[in-house]
Amino acid sequence: MDGDRQENPHPARGTKDNPAKNKAGMTRNMGNTHANARANQRDQHHQHSQRQQQQERQQQQQQGRGGESGAAAGEKASQSSAAKAASLTESRSTGSLPSESPQHNPSSSPQSSKRDSVTSTRSLPVVASNMSSCTLSSAPARAPKTMSSLPQVTIRADNAPGKSASKPGGNNACTGVSANAAKSANSGVASGGSVEEMVDTAESPGGVVSGRDSLLVDNLLAGLAGGDNPAVGSGKPPQNAANAAPFNWQSQKISVKERLAFLYNTDTMADVQFLIGREPNTQLVPAHKFVLSMSSAVFDALFNGGMATSESVIQIPDVEPSAFLALLKFVYTDEVQIGPETVMTTLYCAKKYDVPALERACVEFLKRNLSSDNAFMLLTQARLFDEQQLAALCLETIDKNTTEALVADGFTDIDINTLCAVLERDTLGIRECKLFTAVCRWAEAECIRRSLPATPDSQKEVLQGALRLIRFPLMTVEEFAMGAAQSGLLEDREVVELFLYFTVNPKPPISFLDVPRCCLTGKEQVVSRFCQIESRWGYSGTSDRIRFMVNRRIFVVGFGLYGSIHGPTEYTVNIQILHMDTGKVMGCNDTSFQCDGSTSTFRVMFKEPVEVLPNTNYIACSTLKGPDSYYGSKGLRKVTHESVSSGKVTFQFTYAAGNNNGTSVEDGQIPEIIFYT
Repeated sequence: MDGDRQENPHPARGTKDNPAKNKAGMTRNMGNTHANARANQRDQHHQHSQRQQQQERQQQQQQGRGGESGAAAGEKASQSSAAKAASLTESRSTGSLPSESPQHNPSSSPQSSKRDSVTSTRSLPVVASNMSSCTLSSAPARAPKTMSSLPQVTIRADNAPGKSASKPGGNNACTGVSANAAKSANSGVASGGSVEEMVDTAESPGGVVSGRDSLLVDNLLAGLAGGDNPAVGSGKPPQNAANAAPFNWQSQKISVKERLAFLYNTDTMADVQFLIGREPNTQLVPAHKFVLSMSSAVFDALFNGGMATSESVIQIPDVEPSAFLALLKFVYTDEVQIGPETVMTTLYCAKKYDVPALERACVEFLKRNLSSDNAFMLLTQARLFDEQQLAALCLETIDKNTTEALVADGFTDIDINTLCAVLERDTLGIRECKLFTAVCRWAEAECIRRSLPATPDSQKEVLQGALRLIRFPLMTVEEFAMGAAQSGLLEDREVVELFLYFTVNPKPPISFLDVPRCCLTGKEQVVSRFCQIESRWGYSGTSDRIRFMVNRRIFVVGFGLYGSIHGPTEYTVNIQILHMDTGKVMGCNDTSFQCDGSTSTFRVMFKEPVEVLPNTNYIACSTLKGPDSYYGSKGLRKVTHESVSSGKVTFQFTYAAGNNNGTSVEDGQIPEIIFYT
């Protein structure tokens, strides 16, 4: 427009003075007007193109598919086009046209136009709008990555030494060659969009690719060469180099349990390590804080509590590596991997880190494998770990198999507290003389452990109060004279005191326990007092009673009673043994029994054996509720029972005064007494 004013400074005067000039000036003005209109049209078109490109860039940024370098290159191209349009507008407005030289005139020839179009295309980087649909058919879909997991690209320019820029790779939907090219273009590795330029830049000293992005360049080169690269040639993604886990391993595990089992004892995503055991048998075990915290309150406090540790390697010297791995195996997979060699250490580990389900599994394993050979060893461990149920089962096993348990190797390895706990029991199934021999053997082993001479004085020292728990009065005088009296473990006054107890009647007070252990030795024995069986013995709620006395100490475990004469029947019954002089109930039981209608006797047992001392009167009682039964006749006043293992036991039966339902020495109920010696 300024050019128009300069060429026609006096339009009105020109019009009046010279019509020809006015016509020529009008023609020139019209030409300039048309040129200006065309320039304005091109400017408007250029502005529209810029707005469209800006909208496309905004859309690309929202979708995460565009790169900064591609946008910069597009903007630079837009500015170049705008500059050329402005130059053309200014030239046309001033009447000076650009040079007619073919190499500078874009419209001079079709060849030059085509060549410049190609050049312009090659000079632009690969942008996200061209890559959104660029997916190799053989490449599997990748899982989305977080920012922390994306690789870092380091760029070093030739004209700016010492400077670098790190930029996380974009969220690119492309895989294979196009995806790698897009990643490199968006990260600023190459200024051009061609594959060759990107590779040249990556390999040149001016552009360095660090970290895992070197795999992208390798994959790209292998793809260009038609190689067998797993990320390009076969469509498989590269493996995770940080862990041993293959890429996309999660897709092969259909359940949470399978995925957790895959992470067990691996470095995959592990965020803590444990150094287990003592030198030289230590082992470094990787783990995951989240998995451990959701399984154990101890681990939760260790990692998330107010005094949570910040150490990446945690030392646990008091746990065996095999036990800790068994704990992790259970935490990750719910599987219990224990054996006879590891069950106790695993139980300790489960107790330490409060995993009750694993504790119960260990205890159940011990119950299933409990025997007389390992009862003492397991008893020590059960007491140490405060496993009361397991300890009770061990003690019950020792009661039933005392002799076998005492000769096992584990007995001499128990501690003094466990030994005292066993000696205090009233239910050991062994004679006291044999128990004393076993205790002496334990004392010798303890002297060796303490590096003491195995003398009587040393044995008394290590036994401490356990010696007072031996019930010497329960021995026979012969057993005491041949064993304990000559052992050197008792003081002289104690030996004299015990000999007086065995020989004098009434017996003097004694400092040792004389409470029977109710031990059942030998085979079960039965004494019968009737010679003949009769029918119809009735019951009205009154007890059948008979008095008896024996010549040596025995343990009565039950009675044999007659059953119904009317066929199979169930009786309810109460049985008792009373001390004749004091009336004290020595033992009783409320129970029932089934009879089949035969003349046989039916066993009715006490809950615990009842000790019967020699030369003392006792009363056997039974109160039955049921139909009429058989009864015995032609009873014997004195019955001697003899066995090879226990010798002779003589019973004397007499009449029990009072209400006895008619039972006497000659006839009635309670035909049998079942006992042990």
